[in-house]
Amino acid sequence: MANELISNAILKHYSSSTSSSVERKSNEIITLTIFDKVTHDCHVGFYLVFRPPMPPNEVLKDALSKVLVHYPHLAGRFIVDNLGRACIILNNAGVRITETYFPTILVEQLPFDTSKDSSHLLPPVKGVKELCQIQLNRYACGGLVLGFTFHHRVADGQSLGCFFLSWSRLARGFDIDLVPYHDRYAVSQPRNPPRVEFDHGSIEFKKTTINLDTTPMISSSSLETVIVNYSVEFINKLKVMVNNNLDERYSSFACLLSHVWKKVTQVRGLGLEESSQVRIAVNGRTRISEPAVPMEYFGNLVLWAYPTLKVKELLNESQGYIAQVIHDEVNRVNGRYFKSFIDFGAVEYQGGELQETIPELGSTLCPNLEVDSWLGFPVHDIDFGSGSPCAIVPPNSPFEGMVVFIPADGRVYVKLTLFAKHVSLFNKIAHSINGELSCSSL
Repeated sequence: MANELISNAILKHYSSSTSSSVERKSNEIITLTIFDKVTHDCHVGFYLVFRPPMPPNEVLKDALSKVLVHYPHLAGRFIVDNLGRACIILNNAGVRITETYFPTILVEQLPFDTSKDSSHLLPPVKGVKELCQIQLNRYACGGLVLGFTFHHRVADGQSLGCFFLSWSRLARGFDIDLVPYHDRYAVSQPRNPPRVEFDHGSIEFKKTTINLDTTPMISSSSLETVIVNYSVEFINKLKVMVNNNLDERYSSFACLLSHVWKKVTQVRGLGLEESSQVRIAVNGRTRISEPAVPMEYFGNLVLWAYPTLKVKELLNESQGYIAQVIHDEVNRVNGRYFKSFIDFGAVEYQGGELQETIPELGSTLCPNLEVDSWLGFPVHDIDFGSGSPCAIVPPNSPFEGMVVFIPADGRVYVKLTLFAKHVSLFNKIAHSINGELSCSSL
């Protein structure tokens, strides 16, 4: 059912605040860090689903105007300074707020088919100058789907989690308890002297003067999005099997990823000597210790681990073996690695000649995977006054091989985009732990 547009306006943060903890210079210019530059140069979005009752839109907008005082970057705009550097100007140009109405009952629409197009629940992401947009989709019963888009070079998922917690507290009449840390210069300060210890120019970036990207572009009609529900019982059973008789105890994420990686490899029909690589985000807030970075740091502070295995290993080795490879590669991206990347940004990065090694929209990653985990997003702590959301839904995956982990009351929904021809077999084996297919059976 179509939604009716109620309003479309710009909302700015309160300018009357005199709190020294949030007071900032008018039109302050924030230079993007090397971590901001290496991430997606585009708007991304998701939506949160709240059953009724929910506070009126005016309550949510009033709290949003207040929380933007603490998060002025979201109400700013991109500019280029006189040195040609990409920056955010904190000019309070505002965020765009769209309000729509659905003349239906929200519960009748649940659960949303997240494999279908959800663009009507989100603000547009093409050709927009606002760094943050919010769409309040109100249903006749009072339920709400809160669509949210932001430019990824402003902040990462950890930052957005803190923002939502603060916004929801203000909506309930409380003060925020997670004061954001905004000193991007301090976080990205190089060592003296700088020490670039890893080949970041080939790992996180690539030369733009040479076309190294031979990844074929594909038609969306050849792709299909799969949603798999892994229950608490299934995850616990998997963890027992993976961690059996091992000194190292692997996380739920590593255990479940080892399972999904194996299953996707089984259906792709790859050569046994081919290599498959997974790209996994690693949060620098938990890695950089000197000086320590507050968990409330607002910005981007993510690099990636690249566990790699041959197809024959993924098919024949145990999931404990695969989980160990994932674990070891993630641990390799430690504080030393992050410091090396900061030094690379200070002494070797050439913005005009290097581009980030991030898949282009419409590309295929086969035989590789890109994993986006939302398991650390504080979904169950976001409460605008009527309880936490019943679902968080990322947008449709833009390329083959994209895997998204979504939390749901102890369960995990895994959303992945595959070639349509691989979906039927994947669905058959997605929950198979015992009786694994071997090389000889494929």
